[in-house]
Amino acid sequence: MGKLKEFKDFAMKGNLVDIAVGFVMGAAFKQVVTSFTGGIVSPLIGLIFNADFKDLKYIAKEGVVDETGKVVGEVAVLYGDFLTNVIDFIIVAFVMFMLVKGINATKKKEKPAPEAPKGPSQEELLEQIRDLLAKQK
Repeated sequence: MGKLKEFKDFAMKGNLVDIAVGFVMGAAFKQVVTSFTGGIVSPLIGLIFNADFKDLKYIAKEGVVDETGKVVGEVAVLYGDFLTNVIDFIIVAFVMFMLVKGINATKKKEKPAPEAPKGPSQEELLEQIRDLLAKQK
């Protein structure tokens, strides 16, 4: 039972829960960006190449069409898919940069601690002691 309680305490720490929430939100955001890139950016860029941008590829070895109509034996470099993923990454990285920058800007600026009031100097203390001793006589 001790290990179970220890694991529960570990799992419920604020930082771990925050990381889990961030991970889930990041995965959901990645889906949105992938949808944006695949549905909007790729077709617009594909207009330049007169093809679907995501399907762009360099064929190193031609394949053969079998009886079902599928190409078999083709060796191709799928650079369109790679470039789509690079664009996804750039969008996600930029949004995360802007998010962190915004969060840092909203954090309260730490004010320097006010200096402790300075007490009397050594000479002033000695003068006060001298004056008190003179009054006692």
